[in-house]
Amino acid sequence: MKIVGLVAFAAAVVALPREATWPYAIPFVVALVFLARAGATWRWVLPRLSVEVPFLLFALLMPFVALGERIPVGPFQLSVDGLWAGWSLLAKGTISVLAALAFARSTPPELMLAGLRRLRVPEPLTQIGQFFARYLTVTAGRWQALSRAQAARGLDPRTPAAWPALTQALGVLFLRSYEHGERVHRAMLARGWTPTEDSR
Repeated sequence: MKIVGLVAFAAAVVALPREATWPYAIPFVVALVFLARAGATWRWVLPRLSVEVPFLLFALLMPFVALGERIPVGPFQLSVDGLWAGWSLLAKGTISVLAALAFARSTPPELMLAGLRRLRVPEPLTQIGQFFARYLTVTAGRWQALSRAQAARGLDPRTPAAWPALTQALGVLFLRSYEHGERVHRAMLARGWTPTEDSR
């Protein structure tokens, strides 16, 4: 039900007319309430909002490249349609991402996958999600171990001098994760697993 509710919520936000600014406050407040109920703090939310940075950049660019009537804003001539389109993209994207974060914060991965299966999502897709959820945790743990090792050597990732070591660590992490995935896949095949098998 949560998945259906999230999709319906996002669809309702997308359906809002771009010129009607005040109705956006309602789903925005609703998303914040759900985040608060899920126990999410701004320290947890803000880094994850970086997923919409490409959309933010596109929204900022639209007033400059869109056609139609233009108005002066400081030294620039901005498109009216571009301003409305950029505002709409930014508002709808931010509200939808906040709602998705509230859903992710309050729903364990196994329940998400169970919900997808109940919605008859094709099994290969749910298996991809299942493997992703499992190995994301493993990869994050390995990255934390590499970060601690770098910190013990006195490397600060915020300084340019540490960037070569950081790049090398990312390469090592990628290779180890790939090799681990290959070993797990071969072990599963050796036990008779097939890609169409229900892995619950």
